[in-house]
Amino acid sequence: MDFQPSERAAQTAQRVRSFIDTHIAPIEAEHWAGILKRRHGGEWTEWQIPPRVEALKAQARAEGLWNLFLPDAELGAGLSVLDYAFSAEQTGRSMMAPEIFNCNAPDSGNMEVIWKYGNAEQKEKWLKPLLAGEIRSVFFMTEPDVASSDATNMAATAVIDGDHIVLNGKKWWSSGVGDPRCKIGIFMALTPDESKDRHHQHSMVLVPMDTPGVEIQRMLPVFGEYDEPHGHGEVHFHNVRVPIGNFISGPGRGFEIAQGRLGPGRIHHCMRCIGAAEKSLELAIQRGLERTAFRKPLIDLGGNRERIAECRVAIDQARLLTLQAAWKIDTLGVMSALTDVSAIKVVAPSMLQHVVDFAIQIHGGAGVSHDTPLTMFFNQARSLRLADGPDEVHKGMIARLELMKYGVKR
Repeated sequence: MDFQPSERAAQTAQRVRSFIDTHIAPIEAEHWAGILKRRHGGEWTEWQIPPRVEALKAQARAEGLWNLFLPDAELGAGLSVLDYAFSAEQTGRSMMAPEIFNCNAPDSGNMEVIWKYGNAEQKEKWLKPLLAGEIRSVFFMTEPDVASSDATNMAATAVIDGDHIVLNGKKWWSSGVGDPRCKIGIFMALTPDESKDRHHQHSMVLVPMDTPGVEIQRMLPVFGEYDEPHGHGEVHFHNVRVPIGNFISGPGRGFEIAQGRLGPGRIHHCMRCIGAAEKSLELAIQRGLERTAFRKPLIDLGGNRERIAECRVAIDQARLLTLQAAWKIDTLGVMSALTDVSAIKVVAPSMLQHVVDFAIQIHGGAGVSHDTPLTMFFNQARSLRLADGPDEVHKGMIARLELMKYGVKR
């Protein structure tokens, strides 16, 4: 296994870091303070995009730091999953950065789905403006009325009716749906077919957000924060009718597409966690060196040096696991990296939670304020232990795959 980035990947990651340090870091605190000052809470219809966001996006695009996640050399940067991982880590140091490079979730995953599984018409109508950063998107999967940790529990339906698909159901934790630029969603739902097994009865359907019957009910706060102007919404679908051509790859392909979407996407999430952890540790060390208590620097009190060592070990372990998973996806394919992908999904967010908790503790009251990015990083870490499958589901997958080596198939 070779986890060394190519020369181009290393240069790209360095350019990303330089852009963040030069253009994003100096204004990020002001950016989030401005949103907090103007925030409208759950009144998402009042949310606005600060002009600096579009200006920075245009600058990043002009510098060629755009769509770095997409392995297509014409539409994206042409980087492999492993090579992009190094840039993804750098973007994780800033909560603002992923969007500036058009590498933010859920858009990156949705773009990959349409790029890999969509037809020519879908690519022209939706992928093109998404790649240009002109619109944003949402992925409708999790449901409020069923245990969504088992995706086969889905109650929402996508039923064929002549030349149309009729969508019904409730979705929530639909990230990005509050953004005023959100114009298209991917709706995953049950398409009943008695002739198929339970993993071939679900479909992904493209749904324009202005389709009649699509109703945003509310935005859901995470630890009291509405994540304005992104948002995580509850959306109801009442007899929503879209053309049959809005199926992605046809009915019954939902789980197959999801496997292809979530593998690289989890690499992105985990590498961003590593970047956030590096930033958190950096802030913790700076704070520990600058502040004095009981006539000693904080860094020399309460076992803080040992905690720094533990954080360094945990970050490097998580990085190596994630790079191994990325290498396997590139060389062997997503299905051969299932254990690795589940492993990093368990390890990276928990590692970030641990590192951020230490950084918060050493900052004292400042650590739980909006004066540092630590509360946002902690929110990110704890939420990711649920998003894209909770820890317990991934541990169950790892155990099942391990036991299969011994002939156990349950």
